[in-house]
Amino acid sequence: MRRMLVVLNADAGAVRDLGAEQGRRQGDDALTTPEMDVEVRVLSGDELTATIRAAPAYGFDTVVVGAGDGTVSYAASVYAGTGMVLGVLPLGTMNLLAHDIGLPRDLPGALAALRAAQPRQVDVGRVNGRAFHGVSGLGFFSQMAMERERVRSTRGRIAGWMIALMKAAWRAGRFAIEIEVEGRRQPIHAYAVLVTVNAFDAPGWRRSRLDRGHLEVMVAEDRGTLAKLKVGADVLTDAWRANPGIHTFTAEKVTIHARRRRAWVATDGEVTREDMPLRYALAPAALTLLVPADGPHALAGDAGGGEAEPALPSRAANG
Repeated sequence: MRRMLVVLNADAGAVRDLGAEQGRRQGDDALTTPEMDVEVRVLSGDELTATIRAAPAYGFDTVVVGAGDGTVSYAASVYAGTGMVLGVLPLGTMNLLAHDIGLPRDLPGALAALRAAQPRQVDVGRVNGRAFHGVSGLGFFSQMAMERERVRSTRGRIAGWMIALMKAAWRAGRFAIEIEVEGRRQPIHAYAVLVTVNAFDAPGWRRSRLDRGHLEVMVAEDRGTLAKLKVGADVLTDAWRANPGIHTFTAEKVTIHARRRRAWVATDGEVTREDMPLRYALAPAALTLLVPADGPHALAGDAGGGEAEPALPSRAANG
């Protein structure tokens, strides 16, 4: 019999509203089948991450994480390349991965969708060796993530993002970097760089594929504070591809060099201080993810589309 561990973040709003015991009961009732033995734990902080890491050693072959993007990213970094099956429940702010695979935003609906879900191989990215499932950015984007974290407990979702946007635009400065792809390095002056695992090319800031086999890199050039605000607003509202201040290219590997020794980097919503250079690489089909049977149909097919042709951003992004 297969064994599934469901870990729910005790600090998530949906879990607090339900109560720990009701959350455990709902998870157990929804996911237990004759073929699947389910254990549900409601945890927080270090105990939550320690349990995710230790799950394989205790005989679990599937782990469902009900938390925000940061904790899901941690689980992806632990399970990538191991064959462990990861499921997600959308209990955070953005829930990018859950949104990509079409999970309902409410807990009962998401649990029902996971009951019929099937494992699929999806890509992950790596930054300096650590796996992540969605986005990683520096400059303006890392400032936004830090400001959003500061106001998360006191502001609503929309108000929090708008405050973070304005503060990040004021604080983020222009910096000089060199972007390296396939041994070619190009100097660029920008105030933000965002690296995503596959392209967020579908409506609603969603990826049409999680197995296309490339990283997409967005470079935002410095055009003043108002332009920063517009770029940030366009990213949040899914209109950034029409913004002339953002330049994009795709690659399987990219290295970002800078004169500074370390930089703040926001990866799947978690901000960390990373050593430079930042070495990004795609790990194709490295993560086994539970995908709802009625989720985006493209995930059920082959990668398709061929490999992306790497290309450095245009000189228009240079200072």
